[in-house]
Parts: sequence; C-alpha cells; structure tokens
Amino acid sequence: MTIPQDVANTIVDPKAYADGQRVDEAFTWLRREAPLEQAEPDGYDRFWVVTRHADIQAVERRNEIFHNGDRPITLVTLEAQENMRARSGGAPMFRTLVNMDNPDHFAYRRLTQSWFMPQNLRNLEPRIRELARGFIDKMAGYGDRCDFARDIALYYPLRVIMEILGVPEIDEPRMLKLTQEIFGSTDPDLNRSGQAVSAAKSMEDTRQTIMDFFMYFNAMTEDRRAKPMQDLASVIANGQIDGKPLGPAEAIGYYVITATAGHDTTSNTTAGALWALAERPDLFRKLKADPSLIPGHVEESIRWMTSVKHFMRSAAENTELGGQKIAKGDSLMLCYPSGNRDEAVFDDPFRYDIERSPNKHLAFGHGAHLCIGQHLGRMEMRIFWEELLPRLESVELDGKPALSEANFVCGPKSVPIRFKMN
Repeated sequence: MTIPQDVANTIVDPKAYADGQRVDEAFTWLRREAPLEQAEPDGYDRFWVVTRHADIQAVERRNEIFHNGDRPITLVTLEAQENMRARSGGAPMFRTLVNMDNPDHFAYRRLTQSWFMPQNLRNLEPRIRELARGFIDKMAGYGDRCDFARDIALYYPLRVIMEILGVPEIDEPRMLKLTQEIFGSTDPDLNRSGQAVSAAKSMEDTRQTIMDFFMYFNAMTEDRRAKPMQDLASVIANGQIDGKPLGPAEAIGYYVITATAGHDTTSNTTAGALWALAERPDLFRKLKADPSLIPGHVEESIRWMTSVKHFMRSAAENTELGGQKIAKGDSLMLCYPSGNRDEAVFDDPFRYDIERSPNKHLAFGHGAHLCIGQHLGRMEMRIFWEELLPRLESVELDGKPALSEANFVCGPKSVPIRFKMN
C-alpha cells in the first residue's frame, strides 16, 4: 500500500503544521489505517512513514541498522537535493551529533555530555533562577497584556543557552535571527528572505545563514583556543577526537546544534505550555494551588508541543519493522507528533493532562540519540514555572495564537495573552 497522495502531501506541508489540526488528523488516520507504509509526496523521493510509538522506538534503538549519517537527517525536496549536489556533492553543510553514527557519534557526544548531566546543571540552577525572575519581571512590566511567545518565551531560553555557551548578551539578537532563519526557513515571517520562497531558495538562504554562523563561531574558536574560559565554547574549541582538534565542519556543527536546539525547543514548549493553561482556567488554578504538579506540567507540555516534528533515518541493510520488509537504502520518516498522540500508549492523547503518568513521550528521542540537553530543558522550564505561578493571578488568551510554518522544528510564534500579576 502507498499512502494516499493528499495524506502524504499533508505530513510534509509546513502550512499543515502551522494549522495543527490538519496534520493531527493526517497522523491519526495513518496510525489507524497505514501505521507503517510508504509515501511519495509531490516533489519528494519515496520514504516510509513511521507513525506508531513502538515503531519509532524500535528504529531509534537499532542504530547499527537505521543510520543518521548516510542521508540528510531532515526532509529534503528533490529540487533542494539537486541544489545540494550541484554545490557540495550532496554532503551536509556541517556535521552535528544528529548527523553522526557510531563510532563518531559516541566520541563527539562524550566531549560535552558531562556539561549537560544533572549533577553539573545543579551548579547552574541559581543563575538560571535569577534569569527566570528577570524575565518574569519583564512580563510584569508589560502591564496586563503581552505576546508571551514573542516577548518572553523567545528570550528566556536564549539567554540561558547563550550564557552556557559563552556568547555575550550583545550578540544574542544576531543568534536569535540566525536560529529563526534555520528553523523557520519556510515561514515568511521568520525566514531570511521575509517572504514565501521556493525550496531551492530556502536551501540557498539556509546555506547563507550557516555561513554567518560559521564566521561567528570560527572567530569564537580562535578566541577560546587562545584564551580558554569556563564555558561550553571553550570545551568545543579545545576538544579533541583521537588526539586531533575538531574539524571545522564538526566544530561549527557543535556550536550550531547547541545554540539552536538549545533554544528553540524550550522556547516553543514554554510558549505552548502557557497557551494550554490560558485555555484551561481550571487547570491553571489547580497547578497554581499545587506546585508539586509542576514537573508533570513540564513533561506534558513537552509531549503536547513535540517541538521536533521529525527526523529521517536510512536502512543500512535489509530488515523488518512493524511487519514490513524494509530494503537496504530505504528512507524512513520518524513522526514524533504522531508517536506522542499514539492511542496505544497515551490515554485520551488529545487531552492536556498535567497528571499523566506514565508519560512516555518521544519528544527528546530515544536510544543513543536521546537529546543531550533534555535535563537542561526540563530544569529551565521547571524553574520558570516555579517562579511565575506564585505571581501570576490569572491568564487568558487575548487573540488567536499562531504556529510557525515548518515541518522540522516549530511551535508557537505568537501567543497573545491578558493577565494579572502581583
């Protein structure tokens, strides 16, 4: 069976993710009727669509069979593939942890893993709490209205990750702009061109953005090698693999994945969490009255938003998955929003439930590629809600929220609210 064309086109359409309901309906249909089948959306090569929680986990556990590094890790149109081949022979513009397979993945991940472990993060908690209070003061300064996504959620995680990385505050607007250009390359409000663009133009704009990142972080590497500091940039700049410094593609990849993924996912989830509470006043009052529910609220918001919408894998050999024969060279799309709404795993999956237990979501991935920053993201959000809820007396929507147009990483770009704070 091949997935019907309208469904295939929906699950790759950035506008469908901005709509939310349309892509949810497509994934619900797929889980019920075609949970693991092939699709060939207009303008794309054929690939398997993996929609069930169990099948996504199975792929993520079998890293020796399902590779990250053989092909692009995200959906790429045929037009964009041709553009990439013409410019670089099809090689990625930089290598990050998510582009790597073992043994490289293990070696490069080990360089910074200790930075993101809970025992080290506890040392950062007082400073992160101070930053959270500062942004909550900023929210109070707006009076009784603001756009929570644009005014608060966008900047708090950015400040945290940039401080950890070692980027000075004066350069944060530049980092924010570049991050939005990468993840929002198909959104006319966020991309480099500021308008709707073709797939080839989007790829070219992304290449220019990566060059801007390269120029910035190459200078940072030279500085930290000459004058190491107590920051993550110094670890990356002076890190070695097999006795040799990181190559330019790997170093820039490490900086970029830290600067972008360390910001956008937490920003999207924080904005989505307040959106959920603003629509559910009873739930807001319950959470405010019982702070012990905050960790559950954080975990449910991560599942609810599932900021990373997909990753691609390719089969390194003939194999079987979910009763289907997967051929060597086949591509697979891991659909995380679908896995996180899987009725076989989550009771009433379209209900926002801060007491959901267990909450075995896949928003951070699974297996060897489990998000290295998961503990930091959870801690940032927990601290933010611990500081905000005692001061926030009421909150409601003050307009229609909007999601960004993207099929890779996306979330709320606008959450207008009316609120009262003490």
